Amino acid sequence: MTETPDVVVLREGTEGLSMESYAETLRERLPERTVALARTPKQERELVAGARVATGIDLDPELVESAENLELFACTFAGTDHVPTDELAARGVGVTNAGGIHAPGIAEQAIGNMLTFARRLHEGWRRKRNNEWRHFQSGEFTDSTVTVVGLGSIGQAVVQRLQGFEVETIGVRYTPEKGGPTDEVVGFDEDAVHDALSRSEYVIVACPLNDLTRGLVGEAEFATMPPEAVLVNTARGGIVDTDALVSALQSNKIRGAALDVTEPEPLPNDHELWDLENCLLTPHTGGHTPKHWDRLADIVAENLDRLESGEELVNEVLAPGGE
Repeated sequence: MTETPDVVVLREGTEGLSMESYAETLRERLPERTVALARTPKQERELVAGARVATGIDLDPELVESAENLELFACTFAGTDHVPTDELAARGVGVTNAGGIHAPGIAEQAIGNMLTFARRLHEGWRRKRNNEWRHFQSGEFTDSTVTVVGLGSIGQAVVQRLQGFEVETIGVRYTPEKGGPTDEVVGFDEDAVHDALSRSEYVIVACPLNDLTRGLVGEAEFATMPPEAVLVNTARGGIVDTDALVSALQSNKIRGAALDVTEPEPLPNDHELWDLENCLLTPHTGGHTPKHWDRLADIVAENLDRLESGEELVNEVLAPGGE
């Protein structure tokens, strides 16, 4: 512990993954750098004090205060609202996030959920549980219209995987004038969103939760969607009005929903959503991937080079120097 490391991996793990495996992956990417794993609070205090880069879920403001050489905090989450950015900015420490590393898995799950509803696979699973060999009618995904709300890394990954399915795509983004990978791109204004929803068999929510998007899909939006529409929420539970969703599912205003996120979360065991046959639920596992540390280590390794060249950092939230 006497050697001053280039990178310190903080001790708190994420998504059931070992921080030791993260540190080992970083060592493989950075054979000429020193990577240390802080296993205790004491080791964190000692190692962060001299390191150039710290990486983990969060960084205690007290550690920031004592970090004389710190240039970058690489957050292992996509969201950084919990990170003490004011303290880091005051010390000129840059911040990056893990945005994009979950996109392939989330996109695959979104596609799987749409195909499940298109082919009514969940009905087949129910009949199998009952040992019931009885035919049922299925639909086709081909010629559907899919609206993707949010064209960030997740939304783009979904659209990429939709190629070849012979569907029409509508993208909703903050800056529609920039265009996008979908057949049509619209903004977040109410009329444009409702027009897109009115034409969609599938609606994928893949945007951040903020003041604009909180409650974006509610009673009025469910009234606009056609009765065959399916809602797929890959983003945050608060973007969808849960009470309005329950009502829409119970009254067949829409065909179904697939939720990897809910509001509240975790979903209480007695919540009505659990008992609705037209609602598929997964416990916020859409982004789980065995490539988690590989993708994150690639970002951190690239940013170490960029720190030295002065280039903009990958997944930059706060630039070094507090800009």
